[in-house]
Amino acid sequence: MPTDIVMPQMGESIVEGTITKWLKKPGDKVQRDEPLFEISTDKVDAEIPAPASGILREIKVSEGTTVQVNTVVGTIAVDGEAASAPAKTSASAPAAGKPAVEKATTEKKEDKREAVAAPSAAPIPAQAQESDEEEEARSSPLVRKIAREHGINLSQISGTGLGGRISKQDIMSFIERQSSALSSPAPPSSQPPAAAAAPPRPVPAPAPYPGDLVPMTNMRKIIAQRMIESRRTSAHVHCMYEVDFTRIVNLRAKQKNGFEQRHGVRLTFMPFFVRAAIIALQQWPIINASLEGDSVRYHRQINVGIAVALDWGLIVPVLKNAGDLNFLGLQRGITDLGERARNKKLKPEDVEGSTFTVTNPGQFGAVFGLPIINQPNSAIMGVGGITKQPLVVTDKEGNDSIAIRSVVHLTLGYDHRLIDGAIADQFMAFVKKTLENWNEEIG
Repeated sequence: MPTDIVMPQMGESIVEGTITKWLKKPGDKVQRDEPLFEISTDKVDAEIPAPASGILREIKVSEGTTVQVNTVVGTIAVDGEAASAPAKTSASAPAAGKPAVEKATTEKKEDKREAVAAPSAAPIPAQAQESDEEEEARSSPLVRKIAREHGINLSQISGTGLGGRISKQDIMSFIERQSSALSSPAPPSSQPPAAAAAPPRPVPAPAPYPGDLVPMTNMRKIIAQRMIESRRTSAHVHCMYEVDFTRIVNLRAKQKNGFEQRHGVRLTFMPFFVRAAIIALQQWPIINASLEGDSVRYHRQINVGIAVALDWGLIVPVLKNAGDLNFLGLQRGITDLGERARNKKLKPEDVEGSTFTVTNPGQFGAVFGLPIINQPNSAIMGVGGITKQPLVVTDKEGNDSIAIRSVVHLTLGYDHRLIDGAIADQFMAFVKKTLENWNEEIG
């Protein structure tokens, strides 16, 4: 009997999911636990693995369709019966349900990817060598699938992820460098050109034509709903502080290489902001609290939501019990959440339970932002861009001078129903002081 593929229940409170993309088409071979399709729920986007090995026999639910959990969305024929069972696509499958233009665009993208991956006439092995336990731990099922398809031994690739983990970007960059080397007229013994070492430029999705009416994605609908609800719920007020960030900029520049060598994770600026906020939250617990009707819930733990910008939207995974972590633990946790968010590996519990949120519009060049509170939190801190500016600097003798300093602007958005302006300003003044006089060990 064929194996049913069902819509999984991604958490107790989730009752439905939307299939956003099928990663295989009817007739394709699939391996157990390799990514089969992508779904979107009101909590997370995720890749769903195949429940068995065999041939994808039928797709019953097309892309863009929302169904209840435990609904059968397709079937897999086991290897024995796959040879005699023709692959089927139901009337609701993507090939029949998607517009011809969209289908052509998808096929064109697939052709382009195949052209990049196989620029020469030399045959590529169907499968790479079996990865050992170490390689399994350092890569995701998606990465291993790509490696098998292109005959790549993962031991050849240096991972840039947490603990040397190989990301999708790492393996695609490796394929791009191989493609450049194969298509180059230089003899095999010569080194590839320097430009080939750079990661491939991402190919943007085709933009809608002016005048097109494009349905919102499931994630965009949820974001829109949550933002409107937050504006209607909380009495939003914002305060902004200018911080001399020079001390930390110099510290990171001095220690980032050694930090990565010792711990296998890049040193970023985010844990400095998160740590400063945690210390301040311990001093002013009202900013870590939530309103429940006419009562105030003072949370025992500090769970920091870290906003992550994705190509398809925004998500806020949560660093649980952040107040119990040291600096290295914060950096590891932030990196892990960001990687899993971008690779669609988050679970529903990873985006629940935040008590305070940090967002970073400055990574794209914004001087500062006025973020909307992430309900049911009472406050959110926005981090602006780090820029060099002339500042008046006062020495120990009280003499003033103008110096070039690294400056960042921090914004606190808070719910005025619960938090008074004086408390918000004291909180932010403490965060500013902690950052400007940083004296903690970073590991």
